[in-house]
Amino acid sequence: MDELIDILTPEGTPTGKTALKSEAHKNGWFHNTVHVWLYTSDKKILLQKRALTKKVFPGLWDISVAGHIAAGEEITTAALREVYEEIGLKLSITDLTKIGTRIHMVTHNNGIQDNEHHHVFIAELKAKIETLKIQTEEVDAIKLFDLSILLNTEKQKNILLSRFHEYYKNVYNKILEQINI
Repeated sequence: MDELIDILTPEGTPTGKTALKSEAHKNGWFHNTVHVWLYTSDKKILLQKRALTKKVFPGLWDISVAGHIAAGEEITTAALREVYEEIGLKLSITDLTKIGTRIHMVTHNNGIQDNEHHHVFIAELKAKIETLKIQTEEVDAIKLFDLSILLNTEKQKNILLSRFHEYYKNVYNKILEQINI
């Protein structure tokens, strides 16, 4: 879906300009996204298999939920909206723990320039996976993996991307801290 998004400076300051997501990706303009990692108390992580129709990383087992923040939308509102849209799970703002913001700059073979500020959240998944309803335009499947998958991406085919190992390791550590509170 080609939505209207806010354009940022490379440092993350809003420019006051908006553009379609496709324009931002074509021109390499910085913009905001959300990543929501859902974990269980028994040290599992929910991953989604990206739809094969996705323009970037089709068929990859990836972040539980991720998406763009619409123009003028609050970051947490976008996180809650994306979780509901992609997997049918209704969370509240108190379920989310923000663990950071990361700058992501990748140019893909198809010309898409992902220059994004990822606002990263973790949340405990308390619902049974069988009760979740995936958005088939975005997601082919969802599955619980052992949390340690975040540390062993280089051994897995089509599960996460080993080049982002430090990011996954940070998510792993933050989830463990949350579980052990």
